[in-house]
Amino acid sequence: MMFIRPVEHKDLDGLMHLAKSAGIGMTSLPVNEERLSRKIGRSVLSFAGELDRADHGYVFVLEDGETGKVAGICAIEAAVGLKEPWYNYRVGTIVHASEELGVYSRHETLFLSNDHTGYSELCSLFVHPDYRVNRNGGLLSKSRFLFLAQFPQLFGKMVVAEMRGVSDEAGRSPFWEALGRHFFSIDFAKADYLTGVGQKAFVAELMPKHPVYVDFLPPDAQAVIGQTHEGTRPAVALLESEGFRYEGYVDIFDAGPTIQAYTSDIRAVKESQRLPARIVDPLPAGERECYLVCNDSLHGFRAVLAESVRPQGEFSLTPELARALEIKDGDHVRCVTLSPKEAVQ
Repeated sequence: MMFIRPVEHKDLDGLMHLAKSAGIGMTSLPVNEERLSRKIGRSVLSFAGELDRADHGYVFVLEDGETGKVAGICAIEAAVGLKEPWYNYRVGTIVHASEELGVYSRHETLFLSNDHTGYSELCSLFVHPDYRVNRNGGLLSKSRFLFLAQFPQLFGKMVVAEMRGVSDEAGRSPFWEALGRHFFSIDFAKADYLTGVGQKAFVAELMPKHPVYVDFLPPDAQAVIGQTHEGTRPAVALLESEGFRYEGYVDIFDAGPTIQAYTSDIRAVKESQRLPARIVDPLPAGERECYLVCNDSLHGFRAVLAESVRPQGEFSLTPELARALEIKDGDHVRCVTLSPKEAVQ
């Protein structure tokens, strides 16, 4: 039985193991015990309501109920950019024209931007390779939408997600080599690590403030602007199926796309239902679908995948799933079909 729960201090070793498995590009999951310990502590305080909204960050882990192993991690930042600038590049256009010379040309440009200040952010999504089966990735990623739906007062009206950009097995980023390296005497892996240990704002302040003409970059760097790392494409497709869209913002280091959606328009948020749970064994007869289900507790949040019949005023759960959710018969749960194609029309 796999389930989602808030991270705890006891999970530090498990997170270090995940970080070592993630490799270069996971800036929010650095191989740094001190940083991960602070990340856990901040999450614990966020769930306890003991921080300002600008500092709230909620971290969840995917736990293997049989072994107790931490199999994955995901997180939500409540509001980015309120304490230190949150940078990205906005892909725009500059027109150069001269009527006298009969010249009109359009040029794609990169503008340093803080447009997403105050938005909530989905981040830190990673599933250990051994657990990339049985819809575990969908459970881990989309459980955050149930949390957003259950506790909307904690988050912004918009949600963004930075997608990992293109880099090779050696950690070389064509975009970084063409642009960032000119302003720093470090390679992409080092810059990537610095962002993971909380120094992204410092690094970003050294980037060029004026628009960057894309035409001036080499072809291999131009080609990766707004493109996603091969290993991250399934995560992008999953978020796009929920209503997220690329709106022309990219990461300042590897040019990976930032995708976004109004919180209330995310499919799993909009279509989720809060219903009383009915614990039964066996389940009622009828066609079964795969549902995301969570309890309605903040501090004791739990989420699982459940095969169940379409709810008719209540949601039917097996005793095993009820134990994983830490609920009893009649307690309320929030549920939604795992995939949009299974949604009730």
